[in-house]
Amino acid sequence: MTLDDALAACPVIAILRGVRPDEVVAHAQALFDVGICAVEVPLNSPDPLSSVAALAGALGGSCLCGAGTVLTVAEVEAVEAAGGRLIVSPNIDADVVSRAVALGLASLPGIATASEAFRALDAGARHLKLFPAATYGPGHTRQLRAVLPADVTLLAVGGVGPADMAAWWNSGVRGFGLGSELYGPGQTPTDTATKAARVMEAVRALA
Repeated sequence: MTLDDALAACPVIAILRGVRPDEVVAHAQALFDVGICAVEVPLNSPDPLSSVAALAGALGGSCLCGAGTVLTVAEVEAVEAAGGRLIVSPNIDADVVSRAVALGLASLPGIATASEAFRALDAGARHLKLFPAATYGPGHTRQLRAVLPADVTLLAVGGVGPADMAAWWNSGVRGFGLGSELYGPGQTPTDTATKAARVMEAVRALA
């Protein structure tokens, strides 16, 4: 599954920060069961590569699984070796983006300004993560959207939740990265399913 396929099915990437390898599949399955088809495990989670490998083995055929907080080329290669197909970063590092693209992985670098956005595009990215989105707001997105190529997908990540997804969508965002709105360390898969259902209500209301 490509990132475009996953976002077309549901414009949400679930961020499972702090998840453990022994529980990651149960939480990802709860998300997938309500329609969320992309999951990232941040590399500052416990034994994250084991979690990525578990996800890839259990859901890799139907769900786009990978890692977040990917900061180096070595980490890109480690995620790929574990079976991950999604590389998400909080920043723009051209070497990270270009290596991910060369390996055939979905690259989602973090940007805030037009200069950062075009640097990411020059490195090969076609999906951009506005981060932290809440700091900038939908008005900022409208201005970025006016100058970005039409085939570039912009996602809002950081401080975004179901209550304001419509405002972001109307500003030109076509995807969201959601963390605590979906998962928090220590919660049960049932809790994750309940949170995901609330998010999906907001997704269904998008134009």
